Amino acid sequence: MSRIHEALKKAEQERAMGQSRAGIEPSAYEAPLDAESVIATASALGAAPGAPSNQQSLLARSRQTHWAPDSKSMLFFGDQEHASGMEEFRTLRNRLYQIREKQPLSKLLISSALPQEGKSFTSVNLASVIVRQHGRRALLIDGDLRNPSLHSLLGAESGPGLSEYLREGGDEFSIIQSGPMENLFFIPAGGNAGNSSELLANGRIKVLLSRLERMFDWIIVDSPPAALVSDAGLLANNCDGILLVVRSNNTPAEAVRKAISGFNNQPVVGVVLNGITADLAPYSQYYYPSYGTEAKAAAKN
Repeated sequence: MSRIHEALKKAEQERAMGQSRAGIEPSAYEAPLDAESVIATASALGAAPGAPSNQQSLLARSRQTHWAPDSKSMLFFGDQEHASGMEEFRTLRNRLYQIREKQPLSKLLISSALPQEGKSFTSVNLASVIVRQHGRRALLIDGDLRNPSLHSLLGAESGPGLSEYLREGGDEFSIIQSGPMENLFFIPAGGNAGNSSELLANGRIKVLLSRLERMFDWIIVDSPPAALVSDAGLLANNCDGILLVVRSNNTPAEAVRKAISGFNNQPVVGVVLNGITADLAPYSQYYYPSYGTEAKAAAKN
């Protein structure tokens, strides 16, 4: 019997015994535990002898697909350890962990004010550098239902994905993909949503994230540009914090202010300055000369 079923059975037995001692009739019992409660109960009980680990369970239930990552944009899928931009992402990862020591931060929204700022590039490489640490597990979600790009960067399947789940509900594992990088999982945007704002407002994104957050150290959500559409604000309502990507010498300050105002007072935990050149970052060049002259990183979206 699986760990989940064992947890459910034990929880139901304990509840039934408690209600029996209190003189409550069986007909007055509460409804069966929902999926979220079952996961919580299983986590509290710990793994039963011989039960699969969370990692094994995720691999077994997710869709194992073939990925062909874009080598120009995916910094951590190759054998290099000191390519241009890699150290900057390690620094970003470490600073996020420092923030996490002071406030809850496991569901992180990554957005930008305008298109072509580098948010998708940042999302996918941040998730990749997180799982480079032993035992860390990350879920990457393409929340840009209007113009998805993460599946192209990963070379992964474009669906089924988030839009199908938001329309139909169902099993969240049917939309999770696993690929060649250990502990990195991916939910693509899926098919053309058409009515993305309505889908993101129907409450299912909250259910999805609450069911999955216990299984991952980090959930990274890539959103549409925040100054242009309301989708980013809707996603932010279900995340713990926002990382805003700004392109050097490109993003207007007014666009950034408009983007932040659309986040409904959700905390912006940091800003990534993308596309910075060597003359603006001389110390990076001094310590890491092999990184090249620009951490420009082919921003895809």
